[in-house]
Amino acid sequence: MTPRTDDGVRLWASASGRGAPLVLCHGGPGLWDMFGDVAALLADAATVIRWDQRGCGRSQRCDGPWTTDRSVADLDAVRRHFGLGRTALLGHSWGAQLALAYTLAHPERVSTLVYVSGTGIGPDADWHPAYRENLLARFGETPERLARWRELSDRTALTPAEARERAVLQWSVEYEDRDRALDLAGRAADPWFGVNGDCNKALNQERRRIWGTPALRAACAALDVPVLIVDGAEDIRPRSAVDSLERALPRVRRVTFPGAGHLPWVEDPDGFRAAVASALR
Repeated sequence: MTPRTDDGVRLWASASGRGAPLVLCHGGPGLWDMFGDVAALLADAATVIRWDQRGCGRSQRCDGPWTTDRSVADLDAVRRHFGLGRTALLGHSWGAQLALAYTLAHPERVSTLVYVSGTGIGPDADWHPAYRENLLARFGETPERLARWRELSDRTALTPAEARERAVLQWSVEYEDRDRALDLAGRAADPWFGVNGDCNKALNQERRRIWGTPALRAACAALDVPVLIVDGAEDIRPRSAVDSLERALPRVRRVTFPGAGHLPWVEDPDGFRAAVASALR
């Protein structure tokens, strides 16, 4: 299926399962939908709609614009394409930020928000230094991977194969299961569509400018939509950063999975399914 945005960009989208609608927002920025496992887990609990964000993955390549407002409008184009009045949203990582932004902009169109592995509503200083420290510490458990990742990161240009290798190495630190981490990261990178670096840079810069404001906290405090916050206790992004969001929301529940990292549905699929299915009910 091919939703089209109001400025003519074609977006890749797919629907599966049965039940009330649930639209998934993938992470990044600049990546693509990697929610095949999530769609399978929830196939009997929801009609799961997956999509690739503008200029990313299987969606039409374009020059942006790369803003949260534009991403919110694109998400609304997906909602309209599938004829949804209201829908549940599930966002992961950067996608959690996008799903929250959409819910704040259009609360009447969201039945439930599932906020997975986000970084809260505070400034980057609340989480990014600790994230960087934890990333290097976990890489330090496999010095040869750290050395190769640094070598690839220092290059000004990479082949597609090298770009994939660098991503797999970096993604491998996102899993608490260290024995399977590299294989799990490789699976996430198959198929490989390439990271949209322009999208990633622009949206991260925007987040640093506009996130962490009193206005954002006030908007969250006024949000009359049920929210489930889902964490992996071993995520290298400090979970304390999400406390800011939990404190602000009036209708919120939080589930944290011990022994899971940044992708909790991979390392605790049964627990993740139960938590999300309960929120959808």
